[in-house]
Amino acid sequence: MQTRAFINDPEHTRVLVTAAAGNTGQPTVAQLLDKGFKVRALVRRDDARAQNLRNLGAEVWIGDMSSLRDIRLAMKDVNRAYFCAAIGTGIVESAAIFAQAAGEQSLELIVDMSHVQSRPAARSKVTQDHWLSEQIFERSGIPSVHLRPTFFSEWLLYISGVIRHGRYITPFSKDSRSAPIAAADIARITAGIMGDPAPYIGKALHLHGPVEYSHEELAAEVSRVLNKPLSFEQVTPSVFLETLGIPEATVLRKHFEAVAIDQQEGLLAGGNDRIGQQIIGAPLMKIEAFVKANQKAFA
Repeated sequence: MQTRAFINDPEHTRVLVTAAAGNTGQPTVAQLLDKGFKVRALVRRDDARAQNLRNLGAEVWIGDMSSLRDIRLAMKDVNRAYFCAAIGTGIVESAAIFAQAAGEQSLELIVDMSHVQSRPAARSKVTQDHWLSEQIFERSGIPSVHLRPTFFSEWLLYISGVIRHGRYITPFSKDSRSAPIAAADIARITAGIMGDPAPYIGKALHLHGPVEYSHEELAAEVSRVLNKPLSFEQVTPSVFLETLGIPEATVLRKHFEAVAIDQQEGLLAGGNDRIGQQIIGAPLMKIEAFVKANQKAFA
């Protein structure tokens, strides 16, 4: 890939944010708008979350990531883009469509969301698809930056219902380790790269939160912050999904089964938040602050 000189002028730069109603999408939209960028937010449906994005000041587009027509229209007059594909099928196809449309529009930059354990021999089909997507963007000729975060702190919100009842359940072993990172910090990192991408082009950035925990230690920290006894329970991925009310989520089940092994091998471990702090120029959010910020979810 040839080195490209970036003109970082937010006022004259339009950024496309995909999955804009999601965990990282919505705060990324907000961060970019705060920095003065024009933002086009791509969502799947026109609902309350889409209206919230309009209220922030974003230009909201309704579209399907698997539709070349929709992505071509969403990319019109866009300069830089954030690609975020949810856990599921069709990730590689969406990446190929995105890269094709980006090439047609001569985009300056793609920042894509991947996994910290991204690799060609990934056990999880989802993780492997993220690695393949990285390769598609690298070969597209569009300058690209790959974000490889470990677990999001938002994992705690997924199980907030059982936490409210004094349980902490996970499909992963109690001594598996990671340093959770908040989606709000991912958004700040993404916006920081959009504002000054040159140092990160062609890199896969491993993103960790500020403190590493085992799952058992994380349960204890949540218990301490909430001042509420929590019983740690490791369950099978199937039981976990049944407890969350989504027993038919086969793709998630297979992904969690693979991630359980990845964790045992230490592929999600680490607590080096240097890269994130360098990009945003501030400390990353600790679990204590995250739980307190989302206190209502656990009450």
